[in-house]
Amino acid sequence: MSTQSVENRRHRVVVIGSGFGGLFGAKHLKRADVDITLISKTSTHLFQPLLYQVATGILSVGEIAPATRLVLRKQRNCQVLLGDVDDIDLENKTVTSRLLNQDTVTPFDSLIVATGAQQSYFGNDQFATYAPGMKTIDDALELRGRILGAFEGAELATTQELRDRLLTFVVIGAGPTGVELAGQIAELSDRTLEGTFHNIDPRDARVILIEGAGAVLGPMGPKLGGKAQRRLEKMGVEIQLNAMVTDIDAHGVTVKDSDGTIRRIESSCKVWSAGVQASPLGTMLAERSEGTEVDRAGRVIVEPDLTIKGHPNVFVVGDLMAVPGVPGQAQGAIQGATYAAKQIKAGLKGQPSADRKPFKYFNKGSMATVSRFSAVCQVGKLEFGGFIAWLAWLGLHLYYLVGYRSRIITVIQWFVTFLGRTRGQMAATEQWVFARLALEQVNEDQEEADELAAALGAPPASNGRAPGKTVTDRAVS
Repeated sequence: MSTQSVENRRHRVVVIGSGFGGLFGAKHLKRADVDITLISKTSTHLFQPLLYQVATGILSVGEIAPATRLVLRKQRNCQVLLGDVDDIDLENKTVTSRLLNQDTVTPFDSLIVATGAQQSYFGNDQFATYAPGMKTIDDALELRGRILGAFEGAELATTQELRDRLLTFVVIGAGPTGVELAGQIAELSDRTLEGTFHNIDPRDARVILIEGAGAVLGPMGPKLGGKAQRRLEKMGVEIQLNAMVTDIDAHGVTVKDSDGTIRRIESSCKVWSAGVQASPLGTMLAERSEGTEVDRAGRVIVEPDLTIKGHPNVFVVGDLMAVPGVPGQAQGAIQGATYAAKQIKAGLKGQPSADRKPFKYFNKGSMATVSRFSAVCQVGKLEFGGFIAWLAWLGLHLYYLVGYRSRIITVIQWFVTFLGRTRGQMAATEQWVFARLALEQVNEDQEEADELAAALGAPPASNGRAPGKTVTDRAVS
């Protein structure tokens, strides 16, 4: 390329990931004199905080996962590419992504990596077979199938032992996702399904919330954690603290208590919400940037301006960045991406990277719903719970939903669910439960799997891989 053509072309920005970090990074460059390429392994922008409502039949996938292309349709300086990123060449400034059997090399002048995190089983990836996480659309649909399938199986059970196992639901991890899931499974059994079966009473279902630490919603403090715990217990949820899950199989969970006691919980339906692991791209960036390190969760320890050492044009944001005091929540991703976009625009105006002000996170608070009409909320030093917190939770989540249509339909679905007893998304299929396991078997031979996917025109997504697993050396974007 001639010097003249290099000078005349626009600044090229590549954004990896279509979550909050990736989407907001691209949108904040809408009016900048840049050409943006957004690369994502999925075709949608997932509003992850509401996945549990998809899993429990309140919302449909379409309301929380609009197509990224449609969201960015009017942004003329942005191209969307679908594919798994398997290489980032920092020296030559290129990103290589793969869609089915085709590799695409995309050059960049600035790079924003916002690939988020996946479920972590703390080295026990085999648990994923029996206890799906809650990070993807596939996870939510699979869990919905497992929950509703458990009730259907209990209706047909011929022994009390089998019936009890099917009607025992175990949620592992008492963070916001675990609390919200446990509360909604309890409400589903007590309200929505009441009177819909002849051989069982859905209200007999046991919902057990297991937490390895000593508190529910530990990061939110004892006051709000206590409020959430009391509300869950009033709903009939059994809370077991200081309990470590040591094994999971098809029929139940093995738990070790703080006193060393080993016990067994028979349960057919389990869900894992106990930990997260950063995208493998974080490790790749650290290996290719001298002096850059990752923490225990695989998050990149970034510079004060959210870049990696020696590469002031490469920003890492969202759940992939490790910044003290910044939680792995949507706000951290949004603020980090907005900051990165501002630094890119400032660079276009001639500001040296050495003159950048450090990234500062503004904590807008934390929220978690417990049940209908009840939530807990923390804003600065202000802590409150109950109905007012629930209204605040509804308003905030509606605000960050993408698209007026999604907001309107979500309000209607919430109105029907919370004021009545029905839920609008109670469909479930056998394929949702077993498709992931089948794909894992197919992916044992990666070359054959890629050929099959290409022949069938299948979307890449995560190819059904178990959380924490990669095939060959491919990094998941």
